[in-house]
Amino acid sequence: MEYGKIISVTGLGGLFELVGSKKDGAIVRSLEDKSTRFVASRVHNFSHLESIEVYTVRDNVNLVEVFAAMKNSGETLPSDKDNGAVKAYFQKVYPDMDFERVYTSDMKKMVKWFSILQANNVEFKLSEAAEEENEEAEQGVEVTSPDDAEDAGTERAEQ
Repeated sequence: MEYGKIISVTGLGGLFELVGSKKDGAIVRSLEDKSTRFVASRVHNFSHLESIEVYTVRDNVNLVEVFAAMKNSGETLPSDKDNGAVKAYFQKVYPDMDFERVYTSDMKKMVKWFSILQANNVEFKLSEAAEEENEEAEQGVEVTSPDDAEDAGTERAEQ
């Protein structure tokens, strides 16, 4: 299963694999119970895990970096019922996190999502397109093709 196909759906707990999309919603499969269902975009919002960033004391980082730190730490995952334990866990595992802007509820969600992803053997790796977007955003570069520039010049000249 690819990390790039994993989404979160507002109003529904857990994580889902994006199986297909329609103009009015998406077909998703739960990573927890493997049930497949249609989710209407009128009622729910979808967030690809690849697009989620976490506030840090420096630049924001992609969620995949936090998951990688969690995996490499060797620390035992805390119970999501104990706010203090969750915060202490992230202070050990990812001390650069901005704890004033990242709420405990978000940290609990990261712990839950991490355990779901681990149970489904999902590799914490961004897709190539997402990596390129992150690199461009970090560099502040706007990418346009030469054809776009020619078209824009042509449109201005015609006006």
